[in-house]
Amino acid sequence: MAHKLPELITGFAIIIIAAVFLVYALGASGAATTGGYPLKAQFSSIGALTTGADVKIGGVLIGHVAEEHLDPQTYAAVVRLDINSGIKIPADSSATISSDGLLGGNYVNVSPGGSDTMLAPGQAFQVTQSAINIEDLLGKFIFSMGGSSSKPASGGGNATPPAAPSNPASLPTGPVTPK
Repeated sequence: MAHKLPELITGFAIIIIAAVFLVYALGASGAATTGGYPLKAQFSSIGALTTGADVKIGGVLIGHVAEEHLDPQTYAAVVRLDINSGIKIPADSSATISSDGLLGGNYVNVSPGGSDTMLAPGQAFQVTQSAINIEDLLGKFIFSMGGSSSKPASGGGNATPPAAPSNPASLPTGPVTPK
């Protein structure tokens, strides 16, 4: 029994450390918190937005994305947001899917409106803006830059007409004689 006592103490210590780590991880991720109230937002595209993503106003965390699903009638992405109970959002506010940068994750940015009435639990944002696909924008930019230098030359000379004077007052007013 004397040899098993250090092994038992080590085993219990490992189990306690694992339990403390689990409680910390659940608390830090927001999965263990159940406070707050739900709001909905409907987007045509949510991009890389995931469940658990942040919801912010002015860069300050006010909640998390709780659920994402597809509306079978409209084929729109419906996102359920869990907003902290101390935060009240005006009814004319808008929700936008934003990015933390090129390599950052997506989050929902709420732009508060000026209404005196607040969104009730379960209500939806009336104004939303879907995610912008950065890869598509970069592809369009790159391909638009590549197409400008491949103009065919015609006739061996300058194909563009001379530029008109920028000041119309400098144009000749009398009869023009050819040189």
